[in-house]
Amino acid sequence: MNNQSPAAAAGRFTFPGTAISVNRMGYGAMQLAGPHVFGEPADPDEARAVLREALELGVDHIDTSDFYGPYVTNRLIREALFPYPEHLTLVTKIGAWRDDKGDWILERGPGFLRKSVEDNLERLGLERMAIVNLRMGGPDDDIAAPMKVMRQMQDGGLLDHIGISTVSATQLKIARDIAPVVCVQNHYNLVHRDDDAMIDALAEAGIAYVPYFPLGGFTPLQADELKQVAEEMGQSSQSVALAWLLDRSPNILLIPGTSRRAHLRENVAAAGLRLSKEHRVKLDAIAAMR
Repeated sequence: MNNQSPAAAAGRFTFPGTAISVNRMGYGAMQLAGPHVFGEPADPDEARAVLREALELGVDHIDTSDFYGPYVTNRLIREALFPYPEHLTLVTKIGAWRDDKGDWILERGPGFLRKSVEDNLERLGLERMAIVNLRMGGPDDDIAAPMKVMRQMQDGGLLDHIGISTVSATQLKIARDIAPVVCVQNHYNLVHRDDDAMIDALAEAGIAYVPYFPLGGFTPLQADELKQVAEEMGQSSQSVALAWLLDRSPNILLIPGTSRRAHLRENVAAAGLRLSKEHRVKLDAIAAMR
């Protein structure tokens, strides 16, 4: 792996108890699907070009799921990148599916979870997933039962390592009592900072934290203070928001998504940005103002 690549500028992270090491700047494939993460992309050739250029820029961690599309992003990844480079880590997510209207339906029964992993493997052309995230629906969901299924699939050779998504600190503790957890994928960004304490605790344990909606998701981040810092740095607000996340904690891995190569380059370049102490203080204060 070229450590001088743009994606390598923020350093690397090794998932705990694994041999998997990745650049902290990765890529999320969700936006390669059609509008609202449903259906085919308007430009499939550009989607495949985005994936190939991501690797050229040094991205070696791609986040995907069979329920993006559904099935669209996994198919595009295989079309664009198979056979996969040895250094590439593909991470998927299970625990939901899409109906014919595009609604997100949560489901975590044993048979469904197993079939979900098998379907991801088939569509990606893999024999074993490196990391599979279990997607929960909220802090009141029972995580113990599906985590036991995840552990069984791990022991059975379908997946190497387990991550969890959309979880509380209590659910995280229950999950870790059942099986090792190598990453947590939750909603977090410059403005939405409910997980501050969790991030610090995970950093002490050496566990990765992978924020989804790092730029606000379907409602892009907007803050006068962010805009001011971006103007002073001569960068876009999006780049500065990503740089803040990388600066926030060394266990944070980023997977910003896009369907355009120009935007991809801008996102990845954020790995090389460095915030001054003054800018960091201004950005840290944004959440308290909301």
